[in-house]
Amino acid sequence: MPEIADLDPEDAKIVTLARCAQARTGAQEGAAVRDTDGRTYTGVTVSLPSLTLTALQAAVAAAVASGATGLEAAAVVSGSGAAASLAAASLAAAHDLGPAAPVLVADQRGTVQHILRAAR
Repeated sequence: MPEIADLDPEDAKIVTLARCAQARTGAQEGAAVRDTDGRTYTGVTVSLPSLTLTALQAAVAAAVASGATGLEAAAVVSGSGAAASLAAASLAAAHDLGPAAPVLVADQRGTVQHILRAAR
């Protein structure tokens, strides 16, 4: 699978942003999305008594709250490596905003393990 240095520069950027968000907070997962205007948004796993979000859901919510109307790509980084089996709700959130947007799933080193696309 591709290393961060082998990715398109814009995709490498969102993998790096997801890694930084996860590392900065110590969350289980970090995510970043790029909207159709090229703006980026990050999110981390949220686990509160009254609110639970995956990192990807949080990043998509940040994008929507900022006025994004579409996504070009998303990246998820997992500290446990368990991101390979992203919850259907996480993927649905990304694909609601960007039906064709690839979701890059990477480990903490930034190695992309999977590239998920919406079922056609």
